[in-house]
Amino acid sequence: MDTVKAKLLLLMSLLLIFSCSSDDDATPDSGSGTETINNPDQDIDQFIWSGLNAAYLYKSEVSNLANDAFATDQDLNKFLSNFATPEDTFDGLLTKRTVNIGGETFEIDAFSFIVDDYVALEQAFSGVSKSNGMDFRLTLVSDTSNDVLGYVRYVLPGTDAEAKGVKRGDFFNSVDGEKLTRTSDFNEIFGRDSYTIGLVTVNNGTVTETGTTVSLTQVEYTENPIFISKTIDHEGRKIGYMMYNSFVGDFDDELNTAFGQFKTDGIEELVLDLRYNGGGLVRSAIDMSSMITGQFNGEIFSREIWNAELQAQFSSGADGEEALINRFRNTIYTGDNINSLGLTKLYVLTTNRSASASELVINGLEPYIDVIQIGTTTSGKYQASITLYDSNGFGREGANPDHTYAIQPLVLKSANAAGKTDYIAGLAPDFEFQESILNLGTLGDPTEPMLKAALDVIVDGQIASARTKSETQFLGESIDWERKAMLPNYQKMYIDTNKFELVRKTLE
Repeated sequence: MDTVKAKLLLLMSLLLIFSCSSDDDATPDSGSGTETINNPDQDIDQFIWSGLNAAYLYKSEVSNLANDAFATDQDLNKFLSNFATPEDTFDGLLTKRTVNIGGETFEIDAFSFIVDDYVALEQAFSGVSKSNGMDFRLTLVSDTSNDVLGYVRYVLPGTDAEAKGVKRGDFFNSVDGEKLTRTSDFNEIFGRDSYTIGLVTVNNGTVTETGTTVSLTQVEYTENPIFISKTIDHEGRKIGYMMYNSFVGDFDDELNTAFGQFKTDGIEELVLDLRYNGGGLVRSAIDMSSMITGQFNGEIFSREIWNAELQAQFSSGADGEEALINRFRNTIYTGDNINSLGLTKLYVLTTNRSASASELVINGLEPYIDVIQIGTTTSGKYQASITLYDSNGFGREGANPDHTYAIQPLVLKSANAAGKTDYIAGLAPDFEFQESILNLGTLGDPTEPMLKAALDVIVDGQIASARTKSETQFLGESIDWERKAMLPNYQKMYIDTNKFELVRKTLE
């Protein structure tokens, strides 16, 4: 039996044991002589508890998730009835531990989440979601202002935003005539199927309404994460440039083809632009890293660290520690050979929006090649999650038809071949460069400020004109309004949900 299959069967047997540990019909009737519990969400709450009890990375830190936390099913159900909603139940069972690094406080688990529509979640993980094509972020006009501005980072091809002339660097301060402020319900506003933005200009600290509005409609859209892939002739060198915005497994074929073109073009250097990449599928991160290199096939890319119970079970299995190792490979999941470049150096563009699987690529490659990071410090997410459904074994098949809740808890953390993990404060750049929302430039153009910074480093070993935050942004802090939203950019690092369908594959 191969390593993957053995590992999968072991995990599934464990999950089946845990998932069956409580009886869905445990609430007694009125004649049983025990207290009747009124909890309309009992089945969902039991599923949440069982899933976290089975696989949550930080299970040992939550006393109510211990195997012996409740003497009877009645005791468990009574405890669960204290929560008003399934969302409250899930949040109440997560670790609340924080750490302080350099005077800044970080949550150990800021990324586990629950959804009430797993179909939408699955679509998002496949790169499919409702979109009008305008990828934007929000920022305060100033740290002392209540006013909020939206600014466009990029526009997706073939969308309503592209058709209506929205472009990178556009600003807006209202939606459907309502001015955006700190207290606006952003998830409701931008969740509308259609809305109208009011454009403004920003000059020398002054925001001026232009009177121009743009009406945008959201439709189901499949986003190719390879936003730009091109070869640039610069200062006598052939330099590959790829802007990759999410690790989506459904596009690994296209990713391999793009690297094949780089190989045909004979690129000497590669600039990998992950500045807006919030993460995604671990498998795709391994595939990309194997495409960048190729000379390390079979070597350790990363090691998995699970909760103590699962870690011990995997380690004691037939494959021992091998069950916890992910290795560089020379084929993608379809069986096609990887188009590898054999590079010994990689230039990566990062911001605080570069997270999870993006950081996994950087961390996984660092023991082997020279990874030169340009930009700002990354998000700091070294853990992976998986989708658990309300079924025996927590797979998609046989999921409870009475609801569409699913949970996406953190289940493992990754360490590279040198043992580096727990980079909760993020991965710091080798060359600091702050992207200015007041001068974004044209993505993919050698004069675009961040790409130009990378080209400067390639040619001269330094950035011609580095920027600090104070020099580039008179505006206030960004509004992290989508932190808990179920959007593609919140995927972070996750494990392929299809793994449960294909012989219950385990986390990568």
